[in-house]
Amino acid sequence: MASMLQPQIILLKEGTDTAQGKGQLISNINACTAVADAVRTTLGPRGMDKLVHDEKGNTTISNDGATIMNLLDIVHPGAKILADIARSQDSEVGDGTTTVVLLAAEFLKEAKPFVEDGVHPHNLIRSYRTASTMALKKIEELAVSIEGKSLEEKKQLLSKCAATTLSSKLIGGEKEFFASMVVDAVIAIGNDDRLNLIGIKKVPGGTMRDSFLVKGVAFKKTFSYAGFEQQPKKFLSPKILLLNIELELKSEKENAEIRLSDPLQYQSIVDAEWNIIYDKLDKCVKSGAKIVLSRLAIGDLATQYFADKDIFCAGRVAEEDLKRVAAATGAAVQTTVNNIIDEVLGSCEVFEERQVGNERFNIFSGCPSGQTATIVLRGGADQFIEEAERSLHDAIMIVRRALKNSTVVPGGGAIDMEISKYLRQHARTIAGKSQLFINAYAKALEVIPRQLCDNAGFDATDVLNKLRQKHASGEGPNYGVDINTGGIADSFANFVWEPAVVKINAINAATEAACLILSVDETVKNPKSESAQGEAAASAMAGRGGPAMRGRGGRGMRRR
Repeated sequence: MASMLQPQIILLKEGTDTAQGKGQLISNINACTAVADAVRTTLGPRGMDKLVHDEKGNTTISNDGATIMNLLDIVHPGAKILADIARSQDSEVGDGTTTVVLLAAEFLKEAKPFVEDGVHPHNLIRSYRTASTMALKKIEELAVSIEGKSLEEKKQLLSKCAATTLSSKLIGGEKEFFASMVVDAVIAIGNDDRLNLIGIKKVPGGTMRDSFLVKGVAFKKTFSYAGFEQQPKKFLSPKILLLNIELELKSEKENAEIRLSDPLQYQSIVDAEWNIIYDKLDKCVKSGAKIVLSRLAIGDLATQYFADKDIFCAGRVAEEDLKRVAAATGAAVQTTVNNIIDEVLGSCEVFEERQVGNERFNIFSGCPSGQTATIVLRGGADQFIEEAERSLHDAIMIVRRALKNSTVVPGGGAIDMEISKYLRQHARTIAGKSQLFINAYAKALEVIPRQLCDNAGFDATDVLNKLRQKHASGEGPNYGVDINTGGIADSFANFVWEPAVVKINAINAATEAACLILSVDETVKNPKSESAQGEAAASAMAGRGGPAMRGRGGRGMRRR
C-alpha cells in the first residue's frame, strides 16, 4: 500500500512530448523510407524530374538528389539525417546523391522486420558496420586504375566518367558534347582545388549545342557610360591592369566645411579635384596597360579619357570574375595607381568583346597561367539552364575526383550486385544471427539495379535474376543493367564508369546514417520552445504588417 502512495517523479517540463522504444525506432525508419520515396524515381538515365514550387513562387526542375532534398522542407528530425548525407555526398564527391539516400533507406527497411521481432539495434549496427568494411575492401579490389596513361587516353577515360554522370541528367541527350567540355575545363585549371576557377555563365536563348568553353575568362559586359562604344573591342597580347579603386569624381564623404574669403579660391578647390582624377588616369595610361578593369565604378570622365587613348575599361566587375582574371592573366589587383610596375600587369593572347545571344561578353583567351576556364551555357528556358548548371557542377566534381583518385568501377548497378554476391557468400560462413543481418545488408544493395530497371520501365525481377546468375557464375563481375535493351550488359565494355570514390563515399555515408537512426530509441520534444518561437514570429509579423495594412485599407482602397 505504501508503495502505491509514492509521489510521481517528474523529470521534464509539463507538456514535453516523449516517444521511446521500439515504436519510436520504427516511426523513424518509416519517415526515412517516405523521404527516399520522394527521390526514388530520379535515379539513373531514365529517371524522372521533380518540379518543386516554393513559397516564394520560385520553380525548380531537377533530378539531382541533393537539390531536391534541400528544397524539401523536411521537419521530421530523423529524416533530416538523409538530407544531411545527400548534402555531404554532393559537397564531397558531387554525384551519387540519390544513391546515398536510397541505400540508407533500404538498409533501414531491411532492418525493420528484425527490430519488430525484438532484435537489439546494436546487434544490427555491429553487423552493418562489418558488412560496410568488407564492401569497401571489395570495391578497392574491383576498381581499375587509370594512372600512368597518356593525357589523350586519360581525357577519353575521364569523358566516359563525365558522360555516365550526365546520362541521368536533363542534358543527357548531349552528354558527349558536354562531357568533353567538362574534361577540358577541369584539365585547364590543373591541380588547383578551387572550384570557382571554373566559371559557368548562363545566357538564355539558342540551343544546348551553342554552349561553348573559353580556356580563359569570360564575363558579361558591365554597366558602361558614354564613350564606351568608342573604345577598341579587340586586342592582341594586351597588358591588363586590375584595380580596386574608383575612377570618378566623388563628393566628400566626410562633413567637411571650407570657409572662403575670396570666390577665386573656390575654383582652385574644384581644379584640385579634377587634377586628382586626371593624375590617376595618366598613371593608368603610362603603365602601358591596354585593358583596365576595376572592382569599383569607372565614371563617364574616365571612360571618355580611356576611349581617347584607345584603352578598353570596365568598372563594377564582379569580385569572383576579377579574381579569375587575376589567376588566368597573372595580374595582381591594385588598390592604388601609384608605382605600377610591369610585374603587377597581366597579359593574354587575345581579348575581345563578343555578342552571345542578347548579351555581350568580354572574353580573355590564351592566358599564360591558364589556371581558369569558363563555360557559357545556352538553352531555352531559365529553369532548363539552371538544371544544366547543376548537372555540369556534378560532372566537374566527378572528373576532379577521378583525376585525383584515378580509380574507376563499373556503373549500372554492376558493382552493387558484385558486392551483394560477395557479402551473401561471406554470410554463409558465419554462425549466429549476424548471418541474417549481413544477408539483409547484401539484399539492400540490390536496390540500385532494381530501381534503375523500375525507372526505365523494365521487369526488375527478370533483370535481377539474370544479374544474380551472371555474378554467381563468376563470369561477369562487371555486368549491370543495360538501359537501352532492357537486359544485362558488361558495363565496363559499354563505358558506363564511375569513380570508385563515389561508391565508397555513398556506402560509407549510407551505413553511418542507417546506424545512427537505428541507435536512436527516444525522441524528446519540448513544445514550449516551439510555441514561444511561434508567438515571437506572430508578434513580429503583427508589428510589421498588421496595423500598417489596417491603416492603409481606409485610405488607399475602396471599402466594400
